[in-house]
Parts: sequence; structure tokens; C-alpha cells
Amino acid sequence: MTSPYPLGLRLAGRRVVVVGGGAVATRRVPALLDAGADVLLVAPEISPALQAHADADRLRWIPRRFHPDDLDDAWLVHVAIDDPDAAAAVSAAAAQRRIFCVRADDREAATAWTPAVTRHGPVTVAVLGGGDPRRAMTVRDAIRTLLRERKGTLLTPAVEQGTPVNTPTGAPGRVALVGAGPGDPELVTVRGWRLLTEADVVVADRLVPGLLLDELRTGVELVDASKIPYGPARTQEEINRILVDRALAGAFVVRLKGGDPYVFGRGGEELLACAAAGVPVTVVPGVTSSIAAPAAAGIPVTHRAVAHEFTVVSGHVAPDSAASLVRWDALAALRGTLVILMGLKNLPAITATLLRHGRPADTPAAVVQEATTGAQRTLRSTLGEVAGDVAAAGVRPPAVVVVGDVVGVLPSL
Repeated sequence: MTSPYPLGLRLAGRRVVVVGGGAVATRRVPALLDAGADVLLVAPEISPALQAHADADRLRWIPRRFHPDDLDDAWLVHVAIDDPDAAAAVSAAAAQRRIFCVRADDREAATAWTPAVTRHGPVTVAVLGGGDPRRAMTVRDAIRTLLRERKGTLLTPAVEQGTPVNTPTGAPGRVALVGAGPGDPELVTVRGWRLLTEADVVVADRLVPGLLLDELRTGVELVDASKIPYGPARTQEEINRILVDRALAGAFVVRLKGGDPYVFGRGGEELLACAAAGVPVTVVPGVTSSIAAPAAAGIPVTHRAVAHEFTVVSGHVAPDSAASLVRWDALAALRGTLVILMGLKNLPAITATLLRHGRPADTPAAVVQEATTGAQRTLRSTLGEVAGDVAAAGVRPPAVVVVGDVVGVLPSL
């Protein structure tokens, strides 16, 4: 076999076609979007995570089967389907147009391979293993460890022999609840990333950094447990069942959740379900958006002589709902910082309630959308006007609302 010729493709503004809308496409699309590619997704149905990208206009989705004309103006095509005949038809159309084609189903039939990738700041390392994804990921993981720890040798004897350096040493049949952080893939903890490299099954929410999924080892089962706000969702009971069933079958399951598992992440419910079934659970805390989102926007949740406390509250349930457990009247009387998660839909009712119970209308307020990602945007306003300003600006979830004098304590950078 001839050796592949490695390249770094500059895809910004260039059309890339992805055929298929399942787990493989869900893993590959975030890296294409991160590269600035103009992604065209062709599939009759797509995963909730891909649907979220389409709804946010990050990519264009054509809800049907592939047609050769879909490759017009394309620079690259990813085939992410498991139907050999359909995949071969895409390959043939790509070859006719001299477009490089990545095949998830058949590496030998592909004209391009996706390498095992790790990112460290501005450095991107891509490893090809001569057609062996396991070898490529073993070397990739060793390099990533070196880049992070800046110590030790690049290749251990185990790597040279082709043995994975992150082979789990514990007993099979376990679950790890891992917080993925607020959005930037580099904000996952070292332990969280290590467990991801060991996982047999990854059950991921919509808000996890997509680039983390791109680095999963070959053969991992990816379960998209995306919960699109106020849309189709996997029930919590179904997620609990998946965690327990896969673990009882002997798999190491990582439940990857945006932010921290225990901050409005329902991690406690998942731990209880596993415990009831006798499945051991490891909890890996994550960077919570309640602190990270304000920080990314230049807003400290506490500041000397300004705020000596901050309160984090869910805005998912309206203040006047019988299901609400929040004492909004008490929050209005506090002088510290109020951080509201999942509160965009109910923001008009929330601000009206705070105003009615005495929080001044001129209290500074800010909303941070998609914090720590390339799509981050910050809207600054006041408590009395923020709901209207959010609607006028078209701010969308995920977004964090901050109310308090800390909003204006630091200069905008």
C-alpha cells in the first residue's frame, strides 16, 4: 500500500458535503464547523445535535437521500452512512468530479482518511496509522499527554507495540458522570478527558463540546441524548435505562454532560438509577457555565466591595408556576449577584417578578450566549429592559443571565 500524503485543509468558506445524519456525522461535523467549512448535510433524518446546528444556521440540511448534484461546488465529501451501496454511489459521484471522499464504512474505498486529532491551543496534531485507527489513536493519545503534562517520553514501550496507553484498568460495567464544561473543549478536566478516551459507550448531551466527540476512539458507541429546549427529547428515564443496560452488559459508560453533572444536570438522578442497579459510578465535576459564562464575558460573579455572594437559579420553570421551588421574592431582596440558567423563555416573567418585589429597574444585567465558544456574544442591559433587548437582538439558548452590579465593575475588553 502506498503511503498517504498528509495535508492541512483550509476549509473556511468552502463547501463540504456530509452524507448521513447519525452518530458518525454527529462526531465529524463539529470539526468541520470549527474549520469554518460551508457544511451541506444530506440525510432523510438527522440527530438532535445536528438538528441544533441546522436550527442555528451553522449548516444547511437537505432532508432527503443523496443525489450526485449535491456535490456541485464541493471541495470534500464525508460519507457517514452504513449502506455500502449508497456509500459507493457517493464515492463514484465524488470520483467523477475529482472530489476527495472520506468513507466511514470502508477506509480502503476512500480517497481520503480522517486522522486521529488532538488540539493544544494553536497546535493541531493529526496522526495517520497506516490504515489502523487504533494505532493512530494510541500515538495521538501519547502526544496529547505530552503536550498537556510537558513531561515524560513521547512513546512508551506500550505505544511502540501498538497497545493503547489508556486501556481501562478497573472492572468492566461502570459509569462515569463527566462534566464537559461550558463549551470550549479545552475546559474539560484532564480526568474527564482521560475517561472519555477509555469509554466503550458515550452518552452525550447537546451542550457538550462537539470537538470532544471527534476525538473518541474507534468503535465507541455514541448515544445522542440531546435535549433540545422545548423540543423533542429523550426522557430522563430512557437515559437512565441506557446507562444501566450498557453497564450491566459490561461496558464502561461515560455520561458526558455540559457544564457540571450536578448543576441542573440531573446527575443525581442518574447516580441513583445506577446505584439501584448495583452499577458503580464515578463523578467528575465540570466547569459550570454559571461562573464560566460571566467570566468569559468579563464579568466576575463576586468582587470586593461590590458583591459578597452570588446565587445560581434555574429559570426553566416560570415564577408563577406551582412547580417552581424558587423564592423569587427573597432573591429580589438580595444585594449580590443573581445568575439565571435556562431562563430565556421565561425572562420577561422573571424580570417582572424581581421588579415587583423591589429589585431596582436600573440594576445592571447581561446575557451571555454560547459562552467560551466561537459563537459567544454578550448583551448588556438593565433589569428593566433586558427581556425586551434579548428579544430584539434574537439571543438564543444556551445563554446565561447575570443580574447585579458586577456586570459593570470591569471595563469591557
